[in-house]
Amino acid sequence: MGETIIQFITESGFAMMTYKEAIMIAIACIFLYLAIKKGYEPYLLIPISVGMLLANMPGADLMKPENGQVTGGLLYYLYQGVKLGIFPPLIFLCIGASTDFGPMIANPKTMLLGAAAQFGIFFAFLGAIFLGFSGPEAASIGIIGGADGPTAIQLTGKLAPHLLGTIALAAYSYMALVPVIQPPIIRLLTTKEERNIKMEQLRPVSQKEKIIFPIVSMIIVIGLLPTAAPLIGMLMFGNLLKESKAVPKLVETAQNSLMYIITIMLGLTVGATANADTFLTVQTLGITAMGLVAFSVGTASGVLFGKLMCKLTGGKVNPMIGAAGVSAVPMAARVVQKVGREENPSNFLLMHAMGPNVAGVIGSAVVAGILLKFFA
Repeated sequence: MGETIIQFITESGFAMMTYKEAIMIAIACIFLYLAIKKGYEPYLLIPISVGMLLANMPGADLMKPENGQVTGGLLYYLYQGVKLGIFPPLIFLCIGASTDFGPMIANPKTMLLGAAAQFGIFFAFLGAIFLGFSGPEAASIGIIGGADGPTAIQLTGKLAPHLLGTIALAAYSYMALVPVIQPPIIRLLTTKEERNIKMEQLRPVSQKEKIIFPIVSMIIVIGLLPTAAPLIGMLMFGNLLKESKAVPKLVETAQNSLMYIITIMLGLTVGATANADTFLTVQTLGITAMGLVAFSVGTASGVLFGKLMCKLTGGKVNPMIGAAGVSAVPMAARVVQKVGREENPSNFLLMHAMGPNVAGVIGSAVVAGILLKFFA
């Protein structure tokens, strides 16, 4: 009996656990605390944290790859949806079905703000090259600046899958911290007078315009950049379902059931890639730092371009809306609205900020397509 107990203890997961795995489990528990107690992106951070915890439990082998006649672990098979590029485009389909492109269509100039905010991606890309990362790795690190988790996962899964866990966690962490990171940058780069600027009410956008936009966007963008087809195609398909008004059940499914199912699968498997051997390295710290730089520079470049538009339009554009160009729908637009209301309670910038916000989603997908074209 004693030998059986001793054997049970020595063969347990705790007996096999290394200090690195213990650290990863502790990190997973911290993320769970932030998600549950602090409300930082709980829909994503809880699945990611649990995936990280499970993948670092010794002996569980949930990410064990398939080997001949030996079957792989549960999370390994679910991870194929990421590896094969299935989950991120499906998330984009759901985002498209939940997003109103009307503010951007009503004020097309805001697309320039969404484009300007992508500068952070290229800035971080060059910085990563300077630090010694390879081209595909630098591209994957730079895309964190787009503040778009599915895009970061899609690109990294194709170019640098060994960095997927680190980059996905960095991307979603900074998305969750948008309300913390962006306001100081916005206030630093704008004057009180600029933050008080009221913008004119947007013109109404007809249903016909909203139907034509996703169709034309698919034709033009994918025609010019076929590598952007998975993300742009699914984004515009989802939006077309919504704006057609012809398939409400499909739209309801995309906005709710499908979104939540894919989010669970994506979060669990992305978290499971963050194992102790690959995550606890100096390289990981460098990637996390470069991701913060990318996101901050993207925010700053959007605001600075907003200031330029403010000058060119004679003060008709509030430069703060440029901060929403980093994607992160709709959190970045809500941050702009919050900062604007703090300066002037009668100021309503949310719909104006949604223009560059949705433009940022399109922009980050286009940039991912460009990087994929050159480095795949």
